Amino acid sequence: MALVLNDRVRETSTTSGTGTLDLAGAVTGWETFVAGIATGNTTYYAIHEEGTANWEVGTGTVTDATPDTLSRTAITSSNSDNLVNFGGGTLNVFCTLPASKTTDMTMTTAGDILYASANNTPARLGKGAANEVLAMNAGATAPEWVAATTGDITAVTAGTGLSGGGTSGDVTVNIDTTAVTAASYTNTDLTVNAQGQITAASSGSAGASSGFAVAMAIAL
Repeated sequence: MALVLNDRVRETSTTSGTGTLDLAGAVTGWETFVAGIATGNTTYYAIHEEGTANWEVGTGTVTDATPDTLSRTAITSSNSDNLVNFGGGTLNVFCTLPASKTTDMTMTTAGDILYASANNTPARLGKGAANEVLAMNAGATAPEWVAATTGDITAVTAGTGLSGGGTSGDVTVNIDTTAVTAASYTNTDLTVNAQGQITAASSGSAGASSGFAVAMAIAL
């Protein structure tokens, strides 16, 4: 069942020992655990034995019975965080939120990440190193920081008019050479292929247009 918290849930008990509590009913102005949490659900509880220094904070499961009961699993206590052996005096039992379960107490360093290590169980993942990335661990049970990895190419194919390429690592693609010699050309005749490459080039002869020749003759 679910973890449930609720306000103003408080009962008394006179159960002794370290076992499940028999609940004796709600304190005036408060609700019973069955009413506020519901049978079968778990909750966080605090217990104090009146007139003593005995106390316990933990998780427990509520059961609707005669009498109603609350099981006990200690989180922290006056008995070195173990179950307390209560002496049979009056116990005040109420719903609470342990400080260790709050995000303020879980997140202790700037850059920490909060995640659930189990149902309703907050846990802290400390910040990673520079340039690390977040990933799931091998068992897919919790996040972890890992070094970033880079991918690789699968294929670079040189197209028409190109050479080179490859299937991994660094590759180079070159423009195919043509029969054209690197030089300066004047009055150039060019041949260009479909890829925009100049495949032939030659210098032409300078010549006057017929209009220009007629103009020169008149001037003379």
